[in-house]
Amino acid sequence: MNEQFSIKGKVAVITGAGGVLGGSIAKSFVDAGAKIVALDIRQEQLDVRIAELTANGGEAIGIIGNVLDIENLEKVAKEIISKWGQIDILLNIAGGNMPGATLNPDQDFYNMKISDWEKVTSLNMNGTVYPSMVFGKIMAQQKSGCIINVSSMAAYSAITRVPGYSAAKTAVSNFTQWLATEMALKYGDGIRVNAIAPGFFIGDQNRAVLINPDGSLTDRSKKVLDKTPMGRFGDITELNGAVQFLCSPAASFITGVVLPIDGGFSAFSGV
Repeated sequence: MNEQFSIKGKVAVITGAGGVLGGSIAKSFVDAGAKIVALDIRQEQLDVRIAELTANGGEAIGIIGNVLDIENLEKVAKEIISKWGQIDILLNIAGGNMPGATLNPDQDFYNMKISDWEKVTSLNMNGTVYPSMVFGKIMAQQKSGCIINVSSMAAYSAITRVPGYSAAKTAVSNFTQWLATEMALKYGDGIRVNAIAPGFFIGDQNRAVLINPDGSLTDRSKKVLDKTPMGRFGDITELNGAVQFLCSPAASFITGVVLPIDGGFSAFSGV
């Protein structure tokens, strides 16, 4: 591989590594020679992920980590530094929507459960801010590092039925720009903060609203594809290259960017 795009030897912390998106990126990173610290709150998923990552000789460790618990994250950071001496990359992948926070077609905003709103906004917003605070402090001390957050198409324009997720991902986009500015102004050009904004990918969290029980597309899916110039859903692996690029020396002058990976969804007016 061209060294300009290499992340070989870099220590990468990946939150939500037990999930589909975190697992896909973790596998691509370990294949590229990075040292992976897989964080997840679920031990069983973590065990499966580490077995997968180390099967072909990859360097990876799994640590139970709660992105909403700063004290826990500080202990994790000390453990990582004790083992590998540095943290080069933080991928804030933990997040996503929850069925209880998605309004049903016959449900309106005024009877939304506030507890569901609080859960989804905290997971996505605070679940990005807290790890950035803890692991970013180490990057500030090193004067080097790269943070990647996960925004969404819901941060670009209104998407019905997902108010909490939309609000939280909009906050993630703004926080990405804010932290990129903060890091560069105070700690130099060696620390960069960017985000990806995935388009529509079919996964466990959204399958029920995009795919009918008989396997056909829902009306919501048809609307998505009508506004996606490429005319298809993305494959989760299509996020990997963009994330690696943003973490590599090739992106050394890129910070504060929210990169759409969406088949043209955010560019198309629908006309």
